[in-house]
This record gives sequence, structure tokens and C-alpha cells, in this order.
Amino acid sequence: MTTLSSFREFASSLPEQDHLMPVMFVGHGSPMNGIEDTEFSRRWKQMAKEIPVPKAVLVVSAHWFTRGTKITAMDFPETIHDFGGFPQALFDVQYPAPGNPALAKETASLIHSANVELDHDWGLDHGTWTIVRHMYPEATIPVLQLSIDYTKAPQYHYELAKELYVLRKKGVLIMGSGNMVHNLRLAAWDRINDPEYAYDWTATINDKFKTLIKAGDHKALMNYPALGKEAMLAIPTPDHYLPLIYILGLKDDRNDGISIFNDKALAGSLTMTSVKFG
Repeated sequence: MTTLSSFREFASSLPEQDHLMPVMFVGHGSPMNGIEDTEFSRRWKQMAKEIPVPKAVLVVSAHWFTRGTKITAMDFPETIHDFGGFPQALFDVQYPAPGNPALAKETASLIHSANVELDHDWGLDHGTWTIVRHMYPEATIPVLQLSIDYTKAPQYHYELAKELYVLRKKGVLIMGSGNMVHNLRLAAWDRINDPEYAYDWTATINDKFKTLIKAGDHKALMNYPALGKEAMLAIPTPDHYLPLIYILGLKDDRNDGISIFNDKALAGSLTMTSVKFG
């Protein structure tokens, strides 16, 4: 995948495989996980060794919230440093993975519930590259992002994700990147280094989320306001939670096993809890 022509040819027809690629929701946490050797980044590296090597990676990131649905469709997406107040070393990071315009067009054509715009302006934000650069440091696998339409309810995102299921048969690794519990306003930054420090409500709702995921109760997870005040504290805005809804929509109820990883709380009101299907 060293030349533009080679990966365009590669993208022109991804054949279906005998096995399904897994799908994952990944708690990405601080951008610093992108450059630090943490228990979370080490698990991402290990995960890449445990699953088949993907033909491409498609990420639904909490940090690309748009009106309408878009997909990156450029040959070489830029590395976006969409944060402030961090060390210069983080801003210096470049993750030069290719894009895949043909796959972007194919993916857009699979979605009939929305008119998907081919985007040439965004790139790879920190919800994507901080994870993928640990998993695939050579940056040779094409990486695309799918945006989240902020005007739509969870059911819409769940149904849209189902339309992407065929990509799992074609060797595309689809990841949702966010955090199940993400309330920065209430974060106890003075306790950030306390192992697994969680408020009572954080621990309660995190356990509830895991129970519902394992039970396959996707309806309850989509109707999260009905889960009570703990859920509303965990999800003050839906951006970091909706990537999970995409992964739920992609689950194969007949064949996919469930594994939970990086199941840790941080600073009281954040969790890194992640899930893999398949």
C-alpha cells in the first residue's frame, strides 16, 4: 500500500471473507493516551495482535459531530490536533495513514437512510489517531471516519449502523470511539492519578451499561434517559456515547461473543470501559 495507485486498486473491490471482522467501542480518554505508554494504550496494541489484520479501519469518533452524515473521502487525511493545553509533543504527532476514496464512496452507497456526503476537509481527529497509531503504528492501513449527525436520535444511528454490516464481511474494522461515562464538568482532576477513582453514580451506571450490553438490551441503551439520574450525569451530552450505539447496531446476535476491556474509571466521572463484539 505504498503508492496511490496501489491502494486505489485495492479499494475498488473488497471481496467478502469467510469470517466477520470484530467491531469495537473504545473508550479513548485523554489525548495523552496517544503518545503515552499507559495500560489503555498497551491494551490497544495487544488488541491489534488478537484480531485479524483489517483491510481498512472505519471510525465513528465522538469528535466529529455534524449536521448530516459525512465520511472522509480524501487520499491522505490530515492528522487533526483538536485539543488545547497539552504538551507540544502531542501536537507534533502525525499519523500518515492513507484514506480510501473508493471505500468511502462504497460505504456511502450502503447507507440508504441518509444522504452521506463525501468529505474532503476533516481528516483523522484525536478520537481516531490516538487509538489507531498504537494498533497499527506503520500507518499503512487505510483509515476513514464517519461523522455523527447531531440532529438525530439514538435509534437513527442504530439503524444506520446496521446498513454498514456488510463491511464486516469485507475485512473492515469498524470502531466507535468515545467514553460511556464522560462528564468533564464534574471530573475530580486532583484525583486523576488515583487508581480507578469513581463517584458512586459512575460505578453504578457503568455496571448498568455493562449488564445491558451483555444482555443485548439495546433498546434500553438507546433510551438512556430512562435509566435514571446516573445516566444523565454520565451522558450530559450525547457525543461520547453515540459511538457505542453504532457498535451495538453492528452486532451479530447469532455469532458475536462479547468481551469487555479497559474497564477502569478515571477522575471520578469518566470511564475507559470498552467492548468488543466478535
